[in-house]
Amino acid sequence: MNSRRLVFLDVDGTIVDHRQRLAPSVAHAVRRARANGHFVHLCTGRSRGEIPDSVAAIGFDGAVTAGGGFVEFGDDLIAAFTMPPDAVAELVTFFRVHDIEYNLQGYDDLYPSEGLFERVRPLFEGDIAQERDAESARDMKKLEARMAYRGDAPGEGIAKATFFGTDSGTFALVRDGLGDRFHVLTGTIPYLGEAGGEVTLPGVHKGAAIERLAGHLGVSMTDTIGIGDSHNDLEMLQMCGVGIAMGNADSTVKSYADEVTTAVDDDGVWNALDRHGLL
Repeated sequence: MNSRRLVFLDVDGTIVDHRQRLAPSVAHAVRRARANGHFVHLCTGRSRGEIPDSVAAIGFDGAVTAGGGFVEFGDDLIAAFTMPPDAVAELVTFFRVHDIEYNLQGYDDLYPSEGLFERVRPLFEGDIAQERDAESARDMKKLEARMAYRGDAPGEGIAKATFFGTDSGTFALVRDGLGDRFHVLTGTIPYLGEAGGEVTLPGVHKGAAIERLAGHLGVSMTDTIGIGDSHNDLEMLQMCGVGIAMGNADSTVKSYADEVTTAVDDDGVWNALDRHGLL
């Protein structure tokens, strides 16, 4: 068996496709890699409460959630990179002034804006919903319930904001308005394109979270593998010993990777782990 590796898997576009269907071979790949002594972690822009049941049921050694905001190993929260209350207030004020719907992510809960659900309704209805299997449909119903407005978010414990605009200029508006004080990125929710994105504090991203967890476990970064498909995976792909882009990733994401595997619906995770001898 090879030396123990730390593997980090994105969720959307890597473990599940963008209709929330679980790639059939992923569970087998993860369980076999763990049985062979490797650590396998989720590494997602989702908060803990947004992880689909079908994904959590696979079984992982830990998770990086909220795009690097929270770092877990086993049942322990290793690190939390949350925003100070004044930064949360600044984000909320900015979004409200510019009529931008948003979602604030805490460790285990979400805090949607009042009009968020109407903005993301295409995720739950229409053509995109017709191609889901029963398991992914149940996962989406759970997420739908979490998108309901439940009042203002707390000022503390927030690691990330996801924003949802109504036109193609929304990302540029947020980037230009907040980019000197926050880390603003786009391309993480495909159907939104340039109308949406994510906001964290500078230096908070998946790569930094992976480095923290590797240090906690006493594992060299050269023994880490990161697999993803989106722009919030760029730092992960750069900082891991081996960064692997999914075949369905765009050209920018692929340019940050050491190698490219097959697509999410073509056994991309299985093929990547098999290539590196983990299976």
